[in-house]
Amino acid sequence: MHRSFLMRLSVLSTVVFCLLANMNGQQAPANSDGQSPAQKYFTDVLLVDQDGTKLRLYSDLLKGKVVVINPFFATCTGSCLPMNRNLAKVQEALGDRVGKEVVMISISVDPTTDTPERLKAYAAQLKAKPGWHFLTGDKENVDFAQKKLGQYVDVRENHSNIVIIGNERTGLWKKAFGLAPTEELVKIVEGVIKDEGEKK
Repeated sequence: MHRSFLMRLSVLSTVVFCLLANMNGQQAPANSDGQSPAQKYFTDVLLVDQDGTKLRLYSDLLKGKVVVINPFFATCTGSCLPMNRNLAKVQEALGDRVGKEVVMISISVDPTTDTPERLKAYAAQLKAKPGWHFLTGDKENVDFAQKKLGQYVDVRENHSNIVIIGNERTGLWKKAFGLAPTEELVKIVEGVIKDEGEKK
């Protein structure tokens, strides 16, 4: 399962890079309909966060942002909570850059069970601050988003512990083990942020 996921994620990284960046590292131009290739790929499928706010996948969550994305489900008794506790430490290390320079996105692989209310309680347990979105929504929409991100699984327990760290503006996308030492994850995130600064 993990090998298959990593292969899909490697393909995703290549596809997204090609979509977002040309040879000079600049964002690909919009098409005649005004949509960038990235918007066409990810689409604006609607999701819902822990506050009940409807958010568009591309326009509200990814466009022009550095993002840290991981799959999970709130009733998980395995790796989900340790992984998200690790991301909570990443949030703490990044400080007020979360919500400004970086957006953290945790997408439920069990949207039928994970209501916004349940996710709000889960986020509170992690002391999540503004800029960390716990996402659910209609199962069809959530499954679609997970597929676009290379994180879809048929069985919720089979979700990966891989975190996607990407810079939509510059086209730099990386992956990391969500249970890796916090300082390693922070270093990767900071490197992706730095790439954004270098491309301005």
